[in-house]
Amino acid sequence: MNVGMRVRGGLLATLLLFAAPVAGTLAAMVMSSPAAAQTVATIEVEGNRRVEVETIRSYFKPGSDGHLDQGTIDDGLKALIETGLFQDVKINNVHGHLVVSVVENPVIGRVAFEGNKKVKDEQLSAEVQSKPRGTFSRPMVQSDAERIAEIYRHSGRYDVHVTPEIIEQPNNRIDLIFTITEGEKTGIKSIEFIGNVAYSSYRLKDVIKTRESNLLSFLGGNDVYDQDRIEADRDLIRRFYLSHGFADVQVVAALTEYDPDKKGFLVSFKIEEGQQYRVASVNFQSSIATLDGNTLSSFSRVYVGSLYNAEALEKSVEEMQIEASRRGYAFAVVKPRGDRNFEAHTVSIIFTIDEGPRTYIERINIKGNTRTREYVIRREFDISEGDAYNRALVDRAERRLKNLDFFKTVKITTEPGSSSDRVVLIVDLEEKSTGDFSVSGGYSTTDGPLAEVSISEKNFLGRGLFAKASVTYGEYARGVSLSFVEPYLLDYRVAAGLDVYYRQQLANDDISYGTTTIGFSPRLGFALREDLSLQLRYSLYQQSITLPSTLDNCDNLAGPNFLPTPTYINQVLGGVDPTGNSQNGFVPGCLADGESSLPVREELTQGAEWVSSVGYTLNYNTLDNNKNPTDGLLLDFKQDFAGVGGDVSYLKSTIDGKYYAPLVADIVGIVHVQAGTLNQVGSSPLRMLDNFQMGPNLVRGFAPNGIGPRDLTFFPFTGTGDALGGTKYWGASMEFQMPFWFLPKEVGLKGAVYADAGSLWDYQGPTSNAATGEINGLVNGKYCSCAMVYDDSNVVRSSVGIGLIWASPFGPLRFDYAIPITQGKYDVVQQFKFGGGTSF
Repeated sequence: MNVGMRVRGGLLATLLLFAAPVAGTLAAMVMSSPAAAQTVATIEVEGNRRVEVETIRSYFKPGSDGHLDQGTIDDGLKALIETGLFQDVKINNVHGHLVVSVVENPVIGRVAFEGNKKVKDEQLSAEVQSKPRGTFSRPMVQSDAERIAEIYRHSGRYDVHVTPEIIEQPNNRIDLIFTITEGEKTGIKSIEFIGNVAYSSYRLKDVIKTRESNLLSFLGGNDVYDQDRIEADRDLIRRFYLSHGFADVQVVAALTEYDPDKKGFLVSFKIEEGQQYRVASVNFQSSIATLDGNTLSSFSRVYVGSLYNAEALEKSVEEMQIEASRRGYAFAVVKPRGDRNFEAHTVSIIFTIDEGPRTYIERINIKGNTRTREYVIRREFDISEGDAYNRALVDRAERRLKNLDFFKTVKITTEPGSSSDRVVLIVDLEEKSTGDFSVSGGYSTTDGPLAEVSISEKNFLGRGLFAKASVTYGEYARGVSLSFVEPYLLDYRVAAGLDVYYRQQLANDDISYGTTTIGFSPRLGFALREDLSLQLRYSLYQQSITLPSTLDNCDNLAGPNFLPTPTYINQVLGGVDPTGNSQNGFVPGCLADGESSLPVREELTQGAEWVSSVGYTLNYNTLDNNKNPTDGLLLDFKQDFAGVGGDVSYLKSTIDGKYYAPLVADIVGIVHVQAGTLNQVGSSPLRMLDNFQMGPNLVRGFAPNGIGPRDLTFFPFTGTGDALGGTKYWGASMEFQMPFWFLPKEVGLKGAVYADAGSLWDYQGPTSNAATGEINGLVNGKYCSCAMVYDDSNVVRSSVGIGLIWASPFGPLRFDYAIPITQGKYDVVQQFKFGGGTSF
């Protein structure tokens, strides 16, 4: 980077570029003994235009006798120069009087930027210190040029050149122009790891934030060289190893080298892994007489036989120290100690609990929150002014502030207070944009093409509130939704949310009817622990069915009759025709153009119905990464009770668990189990709409609503064969995800092989409906069946398949091809499935 300065103009240019240095000024001063007898009042000032005479005189501090000596004059001269208000300051003794001659710095008329295309003027103006109507200062301008160059470096442009230019204007004013040559982006051409044995370079690239440049890098920004990010990556690598048993790991260096041929940086991380350790024992020692250390053992997340995990160790210390504070030991300090057995590769953990120094928090000073209200920041602290200083609680507050995602940086430091037992907490923040406007697009074999426009704000009005509005429009799915969340209800750590929605699902190849749902759902969320949460909710919604007239046009007085074929009677009805008499029974001819299932027509007859339910969700999450997990457990247990008013009553219970485990060579194993039951409550019968509907969400290789109980009345000849759903289901899946090692990591492609099994059965819903005007048997000599014929066999469905997963710049995409191994007689197969979308 080059930083230079050019001056346009005449006399001013001469003054700026050829002014004598300070040392020369001091040497040129003519001082004589009578000057020492001068007082501040007798100082004469010349050359000043804007700065008052008294202001200049105030920099000269007389001695106790009220007179100026040589030392005080020198100090005054230096102080005037350091103000930055003057280009030159001289002191002379003229006829026994002290004369201060000044040349004032010009005033900046305007600050402009030329040549900047990648960074806006507004951003640069906010960063430079030189401001319009401010005083010109050469050191400040040089500093501003460096700051502009630094902004470009952070965006990956290391070949930037910034040249300040000065244009002289009348009345001692200037215009300051920063001319910028931006240069090209300097990317990361390669990332290498040296010394890694336990984990491949492919796996470690998942750990760090820096990425190699590729054809799609323009959609991201982590491929540009940023020294701060690389240093942060060193810490990420170290913490990764420490959390996987490598207690001696050292990331010795992060070496960066610019390759002029490749026009980019080569980055190498040098790692010394050391040995992998397991926990041999966990003990507790307390030096506080009234506190038994063993009583804190339940708060430890370190277990005998497990891999040494520094992250679990930190959380254990935090939980134990907080619990000790709750018990009245506000100054208790928990420190872990690890005794290594280098031969056995084990470590013995000892938690020591001691009485710490009695230090109190005098103040909590918050800096940098230009938008976020101060109380939003303070409520993340479990401590306040006057409380005992607890480092574990301070660390927790810092982590919570970072997790808010309101700030670019969060740093909490301490400063000495007014006395030795007082500290001041300094919370230094940098705000960032928290609003989001997105246009999302996608396609799936279930919903077809789909688009969504949404606007959201996670720090609404600077009060920490979340608000979102979205509109969805697709081939088969449409809707509008509004969401609002107050994370601290009544100043308690309870999240209160409200969803209001309108959804429309249209008829498609999988279902013959459409549904319209409109409702709202308030909810409360509680964080029981960092890995355990509880949500309570209430839902009230109205649901109705729409049906094409051709599928609901049959009545008892229909015209020409249709004769069921012997094949239909034998295969579907077991050799007995719908009349129960012989194979010569008749059905209304209106069935020739199809007829929807009886439960669908009953819902249509009933009209819109209200569902009022209360429920809860218990969530347990130990995943290492919520977006791309490779290790941990995710478990959800849900129950919903409908019948708190409304037209429907039931109890619905589901459980869903996913376990991720890293295997060999960057392969991740996933076990997925799920199950659910639906039970009738009271005398109100279950509706078909209340039942579970399953397909590829249970066993891949089947169509949506493709498995489980199905209507067979006049199917497949004139009926629609609607899926009826079931009240019980279970599913199990084993999947292995693996990278394509021959492709660059940045491509983001992974492969998957899997096997699924599951079943859906036990239809409970209407099987006859006199309300539609249908009566069993013959009506006016014409047959109309009120009894529904359906299949409800409890068959285990299973499949095997392969998948392609792409973490693309256009959003996550997944392609699956599955082959059913076992299936029900009337199940609908769909071997290929695709889904994905993004925001842009």
